[in-house]
Amino acid sequence: MSDAHNEEHQSGIKTPKQLIAAVIAGFLVPIICIVLLVEYATNAPKVGAGSEAQTAAAIEARIQPVADQGYTLKDVNAPKQLQTGEQVYKAVCAACHTTGAANAPKLGDAGAWSARIAAGYDKVLGHALHGLNAMPAKGGNPDLDDVEVARAVVYMANQSGAKFKEPEVPAAKPASAAAPEAPTAPVAATAPAAEATAPAAAPAKVAADAGKKLYDSVCMACHTAGVAGAPKLGDKAAWADRIKQGVATLDEHAIKGFQGKGGVMPPKGGSQASDDEVKAAVEYMIAAVK
Repeated sequence: MSDAHNEEHQSGIKTPKQLIAAVIAGFLVPIICIVLLVEYATNAPKVGAGSEAQTAAAIEARIQPVADQGYTLKDVNAPKQLQTGEQVYKAVCAACHTTGAANAPKLGDAGAWSARIAAGYDKVLGHALHGLNAMPAKGGNPDLDDVEVARAVVYMANQSGAKFKEPEVPAAKPASAAAPEAPTAPVAATAPAAEATAPAAAPAKVAADAGKKLYDSVCMACHTAGVAGAPKLGDKAAWADRIKQGVATLDEHAIKGFQGKGGVMPPKGGSQASDDEVKAAVEYMIAAVK
């Protein structure tokens, strides 16, 4: 009886190799089962070559015309898209009318705008279009349409207590019929040969004091008081970093305008001066700090 009982309780592992194999199997089998379960749970159809990527619907979506996706080509001959008053304000007017530079009435300041509003819409618009004191014509951006300037005026004034009416866009004038070409007169057989074209006249030179004249009439509005970050005439410290940029850079900023952390400069100071006159004014101001 005892021998039979002992045989029933004998282990199947009789050698060290069998023991090692059993231990390894005890680790690997659960891991393999877990991997298979995860693979089964996350198994889903994958898009790729030979699957949904080559279906008729997918191909049609890829070759769909650009025009059907909301893109449009800009017609350069189309009428100009006029900006809203708020857009003009943010792009041009905010430089002074947000900070109050050069005594510009701040947006929303009813007290500063009250006298101007009382003067009337036409008066305020005239100053905005043609300039007044430190206010350059069209805020220093001559490319603005009169309607865009008017919209900006209405936007600022109405934000400050006015009730000006939104300006209307003038109707486009019908194109006039082309005039018939005049018949060309016959050329006489004995007509003398055309004379040689006269050489083009040399551009007029800018007067020696042109820089000072432009400064006294335009530039001093900002460069005397340091309005909107403008370096004051004769202030060596304020001009030092600007002079390091080079005269060519300063000329470009003065002619084309500049807006950055250092200040705001409208193109040509908002004047109708020539490029040479603006360069002369830059040279005049640079000379004052040397």
